[in-house]
Amino acid sequence: MERLPFGIARIDSILRGGAPPGSTLLAAGESGAGGREFAHTAAAMNALYDADPDLFDLYYGDLPGKSAVPSEVHYVSFTANSDEIAREMEHTMADEIVEAATDAIQFRDLSPEYFQLSPIPREWYMGEAQTIEDLGKAEATDDVLGALGDYLNEYAAGNLVVIDSVSDLVGAMGDEVEWNDITTVIRGLTKASHTWDGLIILLVNSDTLTPTEMGHLMDAVEGTFEFTWESGGSQRARTMVVRQFRGVLSQLEAENIVRFETEIHEGGFDVSDVRKIR
Repeated sequence: MERLPFGIARIDSILRGGAPPGSTLLAAGESGAGGREFAHTAAAMNALYDADPDLFDLYYGDLPGKSAVPSEVHYVSFTANSDEIAREMEHTMADEIVEAATDAIQFRDLSPEYFQLSPIPREWYMGEAQTIEDLGKAEATDDVLGALGDYLNEYAAGNLVVIDSVSDLVGAMGDEVEWNDITTVIRGLTKASHTWDGLIILLVNSDTLTPTEMGHLMDAVEGTFEFTWESGGSQRARTMVVRQFRGVLSQLEAENIVRFETEIHEGGFDVSDVRKIR
């Protein structure tokens, strides 16, 4: 079976190509521990494969034999546009990567749908330069969940989609929505992804969730990578723990691998060491 690469060479190699098509992955972590950088690197490297093969070879290398890069990469944000996301990427990746990759990534900014019922001034999220036609469209925006569903129905099949983030989606659904409704939405997304045969990466800040809520989210997806800070002596180190991954975790356990030491450099998120737990 072909795999969809995560864009992190060592992880893709260990997972024999990446994620099975139809996977939903929760990238959950503490603030600054690497979850966001993981998602940015996944989007950038997959886009770079066709956008600039020389840069891809320089920063990633050869794809594993079973890897098949998706034809399109989509990045969905509830609160940021493409320029803002590109600036975030530039904090951790070389400018040449960001420039080439972001030209090839298809961005969907759901800020109008996300903020339309809030007291936030419209010019803060719609931008200052607007035509009468733009304002007319803004008045007719869909609810945020409906807009997300429409976008995924159109573009998720066979592609990589990063959703940034579940934490924002929870806020968008309002206080009247029960937590069970949130997990039902994610379960529905997971079920739909089985027919789309792509890869969906869902960012979530675990600092905003209770352990019970985190457990419910993990049950609703195919896999969970947890990004944490570890303290050793006077230094803090980022680590990535594979909490679960249906159809994949068994091979990691067979090799006694569940924890990765990670780092952030000009090529983005990377693995610096692999811990084998015996």
